[in-house]
Amino acid sequence: MLNMKIIVDAFGGDNAPLEILKGCALAVQGLGIDIALTGREAEIRRVASENGISLERMEILDAPGVLTMEDSAGAVMKDKSDSSMAEGLRRLAAGYGDAFVSGGNSGALVVGATLIVKRIRGIKRIAFAPIMPSNRGRFMLIDCGANVDCKADMLRQFGVMGSIYMKKVMGIRNPRVALANVGTEDHKGGELQHEAFALLRQSGLNFIGNIEARDIPEDAGDVIVADGFTGNVILKTFEGVALMLMGRLKKIFLRSPLSKLAAAIVLKDVKALKKQFDYNEYGGAPLMGCARPVFKTHGSAKAKTVYNAIRLTKAYVEGNVAEEIADSVAKYRARMEKQEAGANA
Repeated sequence: MLNMKIIVDAFGGDNAPLEILKGCALAVQGLGIDIALTGREAEIRRVASENGISLERMEILDAPGVLTMEDSAGAVMKDKSDSSMAEGLRRLAAGYGDAFVSGGNSGALVVGATLIVKRIRGIKRIAFAPIMPSNRGRFMLIDCGANVDCKADMLRQFGVMGSIYMKKVMGIRNPRVALANVGTEDHKGGELQHEAFALLRQSGLNFIGNIEARDIPEDAGDVIVADGFTGNVILKTFEGVALMLMGRLKKIFLRSPLSKLAAAIVLKDVKALKKQFDYNEYGGAPLMGCARPVFKTHGSAKAKTVYNAIRLTKAYVEGNVAEEIADSVAKYRARMEKQEAGANA
């Protein structure tokens, strides 16, 4: 694709706009894309000038409002409709850019993406789908909090969308799809898990069955499907344990002169381990099911995280993920209608 343009919320996140601008400058240089920044133009230019950041290949779409983390999710459509997030979503919906990236209020981003950009036809709900590290690779966890209450067919769709993403963006030929559950046996879980299990098994995906939370870090699946409540608990527990272990490891290595010597010997391996579990390497999460590509980066994102979010967004656009999902949903609907017609004949 020539002259890909990605719209970026310059005021989305705790470190905006400085770290956003730094990350965008890295993306322009390293990815060969154009960027449209949404936000207060005067402040963007001032911060860029004061910090020596080039705005080459970046245009500014002025938006006076700032949507904070404390605002309600619906504010993006009401009293904060003049915000940088709302402006970016409107521009994307109008076809002005190829994708939108924001580190702002997660709930507002889901609401805005759903009501402004819209869902892919046939998709019931948009889902958060971060890429996370495992013992031997990476996996997608979908959903991670956009939908606390889910129906079984929503989980089936999460599996379909996740499989397409992992194939098109992450390069996994035949992604293994698993359902997060309290046991691996087919009969485990409640009514939602039972129904979702049956639908996933009939979906045509490479469905490997149920998976327990303890097995997820061991590379037991490429796409882990969960309702938003369960997925968010898994995500936050995963992040908390990783932070705790890295903190404990640091204390052990600094305990004595001998342990410091040991740390120096294994420093390269420790740095590699830290990098593997560093969320900055993964950028953020796509809003799967959105009609146009929307990415949510971490609210505390620094320049490196912003760059990686834009890098993944670029790959999402190039992989035609939204189009692939729409095609898959249309084919599934046609198959179901054919089966229903046959049953009624």
